[in-house]
Amino acid sequence: MNIKYRVAAAALAAAAVAAAVVPAAMAAPAYKCASSTKDIDDSGYDGPWPDNWKVTVKTCAARSGNTVYAYAEVKWDGTRFREEDDPTIFDGAKLRLQIKLSSEGTDSVVIEGDFTELERRMGNSTSGGNYDGHYRTPTLSHRAGPGALADSVLFLDWHGDGRGYGRHDYTGSPTV
Repeated sequence: MNIKYRVAAAALAAAAVAAAVVPAAMAAPAYKCASSTKDIDDSGYDGPWPDNWKVTVKTCAARSGNTVYAYAEVKWDGTRFREEDDPTIFDGAKLRLQIKLSSEGTDSVVIEGDFTELERRMGNSTSGGNYDGHYRTPTLSHRAGPGALADSVLFLDWHGDGRGYGRHDYTGSPTV
């Protein structure tokens, strides 16, 4: 075999090995999710109209090697009595997403992020004044040993109630 054919054969063999490895390395990790729903009272309003918000949070985690990935999806069904895109519903709204090590007792947090974009999204309505919507957080990732999970906490600060942020804990993901 001459040198030209040997180089071409070697290059072809290397490409075949790389092609076999790359898809497996680039495959998306399989997420495990848990979801829960809470009926949350707008404590800044005590008028005659219904004011509860039904908020569902789905928390997801996945593992790829030693790296754990997490995200959360928030869906809400809010009130219909306010004006369109009312900026005075909340003084603040955020979702805290955490990656934790699962252990006996309290799980230790290895990384967390507060996603404040939720306040703007929850304050937006349809043209009919319907406050329904959804938001997906960006993905957090961190190197973690075995037995990690994701957890979500919703913080709502209703305008005019004088109480500051109220904490609403949601079901964490299964352990990955």
